[in-house]
Amino acid sequence: MEAIRLNMVIKKDGEITMTGLPYKKGERVEMILLAQPKMQAAIPLMARQLRRSGLIGLWKNRADIRDSATFARALREQAQRRRR
Repeated sequence: MEAIRLNMVIKKDGEITMTGLPYKKGERVEMILLAQPKMQAAIPLMARQLRRSGLIGLWKNRADIRDSATFARALREQAQRRRR
């Protein structure tokens, strides 16, 4: 079974329009719709709040992370590839 993932925003109540699918007339398909959770807007932290949050120095005692800047860069690159 082949799966095609499409992410879209509903533009009209109760309607979804899909075009350009690789299927021909008469082929049978199954559609499963999963609503994505609503994303909450991120609240920016002020410097004082950031210092108190515990995020700064989070990795300082990790023996498996020698260079936290390199580790963080690799995580960001991995996240960017995942979004494409």
